[in-house]
Amino acid sequence: MSLDKLINDCKNNDTRAQEQLYRLFSSKLFAVCLKYSRNYAEAEDHLQDGFLIIFNKIGQFNFKGSFEGWAKRVMINNVLQQYRGQNFLELIHENYPDEAEVEIDDDQIPMDFLMKIIQELPDRYRLVFNLYVIDGYAHKDIAEMLGITTGTSKSNLARARMILKEKIDNYSASHKISSAK
Repeated sequence: MSLDKLINDCKNNDTRAQEQLYRLFSSKLFAVCLKYSRNYAEAEDHLQDGFLIIFNKIGQFNFKGSFEGWAKRVMINNVLQQYRGQNFLELIHENYPDEAEVEIDDDQIPMDFLMKIIQELPDRYRLVFNLYVIDGYAHKDIAEMLGITTGTSKSNLARARMILKEKIDNYSASHKISSAK
């Protein structure tokens, strides 16, 4: 069955088509949820809630652009909705360097470690980091999406990068020591 046919069947509330669409996109969309969630269980909840929204709003998908891109935006907006209006998104101090660069040696740092330390970031830092670095949103757009100022978005990103850099440096140092033994 073609994707267009599957989507049209979902628009008609066909539960078999919904199940097929879920199976087709759940792993990719779960990865999106995992990026923005605090942990695996929360990501699973966001995925389920996001698919309910997708099925409720699938009539709004008009076949302009990719369905996967549309579904990804729905998932991101769903996760961000959980955080909007909460005070933890506001920055307490804005005295952070503008852009702390994080150097990653792909051969030395495992991907599961990187995902783990990104998930461990405080919510305000994790959301801004993922939106800016991973998904390529501009600070102006991030500020709008999260209901914060552009300066707060920039500061949250700088703080996230500093935290990640410290954790990566510690990881690298500890693994150089253990490999020398």
